[in-house]
Amino acid sequence: MEEARGSRILDAVLALLAEHGISGVSIRAVAGRAEVAQGLVNYYYGDKTGLIRAALERIEAQDLALLAVDPAQPPGQRLRTALRRVADPEFLTPAYLSLRLQLWALASAHPDYAEINTRAQAAYRAELAALIRAARPALPIAEANRRAADVDVIQNGIWLTALLGLDADSISRNLARCEEIALAP
Repeated sequence: MEEARGSRILDAVLALLAEHGISGVSIRAVAGRAEVAQGLVNYYYGDKTGLIRAALERIEAQDLALLAVDPAQPPGQRLRTALRRVADPEFLTPAYLSLRLQLWALASAHPDYAEINTRAQAAYRAELAALIRAARPALPIAEANRRAADVDVIQNGIWLTALLGLDADSISRNLARCEEIALAP
């Protein structure tokens, strides 16, 4: 029950961020959206900074979950599956993309959020580099890391431009480009 309330509060934070940006997030607004008492929001997250921190950490966990694929698949297929997940319909919605944009803006404007975002990016790229190395074991670690960084930039570009209404063919071409980068000999 307690975990469900905490999750509902965090869902409210993410929805408010996507709809109104940082200015739409307050203890009162979150409590109203989550249908809980304001004191409960304070209990779980402390203050507005804590709410935003928790939102960033949830997105970090979602990003890492994108890379968690069936270990029974061959390494190359695991990598392809992970790379294609950024274009899953749940991530190409205006609400989700707007949320990502808000969180990126917050990370560039606030040092605490920048640190969380930097840590999240590093964890995502390290996990992606590990998938690349599993598919291409002879690849030096530094090259796998470089490829992971290049793929990450393209993936973020897919999300950013999808927000602007980029067509499905462009998304498909960029997903194929991510595979080319990651799987090149």
